[in-house]
Amino acid sequence: MQLDNSTFEQKAALRARALIALGVKPVVIETHGGFGRIFSRCYSHVSDGIVFETDPAKADALAIQRPSWGVYQTDSEIALADGVGAHLEANVLDCDPYGEPWPVIEAFFSTSRPFARRMVLVVNDGLRHKTKLSGGWNVHSMQPAVEHFGNVLGKKYLEVCEWMVRRISARVGYRVTKWTGYYCGKKKAMTHYAALLER
Repeated sequence: MQLDNSTFEQKAALRARALIALGVKPVVIETHGGFGRIFSRCYSHVSDGIVFETDPAKADALAIQRPSWGVYQTDSEIALADGVGAHLEANVLDCDPYGEPWPVIEAFFSTSRPFARRMVLVVNDGLRHKTKLSGGWNVHSMQPAVEHFGNVLGKKYLEVCEWMVRRISARVGYRVTKWTGYYCGKKKAMTHYAALLER
């Protein structure tokens, strides 16, 4: 797992391009707020949003940083699955767990919430290295991909990610109309991708 933030500039640039592709006023759900660096670079102009962070000190800092946002000191997967944030029609889902993003993405798209006609999903995914080492069979969220692609997922992980996003978002009527992604970080273990979704 990538523990540093050496890919920050790439993350920020990807989000800037995603906001341009969105083309409307952003309403953001940031699933892992961290120290708030992405907000400072990409979302400081956004008045409507929510952010999740499990660390109490970081959550306090995020609340000061963005007074008009909802700030939740809790696990984003659990909160999203329970419908937290459904008072907003979010059109940006920013998922940056460093590790496995799929349970959080599944939680968002599996709830009864208002879904925007057009939205972007932006992800910092740290699962590729694990799938290269041991395949996907021992990662629960990867089971559908293993059945479709076979156990060796690391070399075609970007293709797997696009397939997963298409599959998950289709449940609520989205189609992927634009996709971009790349490998980055130490040993290319990280995967960044963004999807423009339209209903």
